[in-house]
Amino acid sequence: MTEFGKFLRARRGGIRPADVGLPAGTGTRRTPGLRREELAALAGVSIDYYVRLERGKETRPSPSVVEALADALRLNEDERGFLRELAARAARRAPEPRPLPSQRVRPTVRQLLETLRPNPAYVVSRTNDLLAANPGGLRLLHGITDWPERQRNTVRYTFLHPAARELWTDWERKAKGCVAQLRAIAGTDPDAPDLASLVGELIVKSPDFNRLWERYEVRTIGDGEKTLRHPEVGTMTLSHEGLSLNRAQGQRLIVYMAPPGSPDHDAMTLLDLAASTSSGGPGATAPVSPS
Repeated sequence: MTEFGKFLRARRGGIRPADVGLPAGTGTRRTPGLRREELAALAGVSIDYYVRLERGKETRPSPSVVEALADALRLNEDERGFLRELAARAARRAPEPRPLPSQRVRPTVRQLLETLRPNPAYVVSRTNDLLAANPGGLRLLHGITDWPERQRNTVRYTFLHPAARELWTDWERKAKGCVAQLRAIAGTDPDAPDLASLVGELIVKSPDFNRLWERYEVRTIGDGEKTLRHPEVGTMTLSHEGLSLNRAQGQRLIVYMAPPGSPDHDAMTLLDLAASTSSGGPGATAPVSPS
């Protein structure tokens, strides 16, 4: 079965007949979500053709079929783009694998991290390796400095570091977002060594990651709000923005914020002060590879 077929099966299983205006029928349904014939009917294709798509025996669906399937599955824009990429790969129209992205962080970006203080901020790679951080940004991820610098990755931290489940008050939501973002990358560059290595490690070490990975949920990371239960400054609710950096091969700047004068802003400022004091000064950074 191709990744295209696996995605169809996973998303089909997450839709109830009532969600798409179909009667539930009588008796117990052995299939979670929609049956194959129901999805085929909604997409306007034959059941035989749909079964061949899902099993990977048909690998060249037309763009109109892909869009019809996306409509039937009620996919959002991120998920539609993911399905198109999988269809292209199944038809062997995918581009050649791209070089591994650089881990270098430009000096001007490091300067920007300092100017953002006391707002916690850090730079991550496309697979969430922690590449650089200001003092508060590094301290925000409580306990991540327990690990060697090259092991520091915010997805790895979320699933494998015991402090993460205490830090994120809604850990399940945070974990789902991490996995959905990696799934989005898998749609465009599934054979990338950085992605394969991280996903392989987490599938082996984290049953929770494995469970969420099999759901094939897809989304990109942007803005939002998170409540953190930090052992040093207490509970605080911070807004965050994820900004793509120019000429940086997928690197993103993550910045946390709170309204000036609010208790959350005070807690954020105390965190920056504590981080600066314990580290002996500003400029905490993750390592940079020579690539």
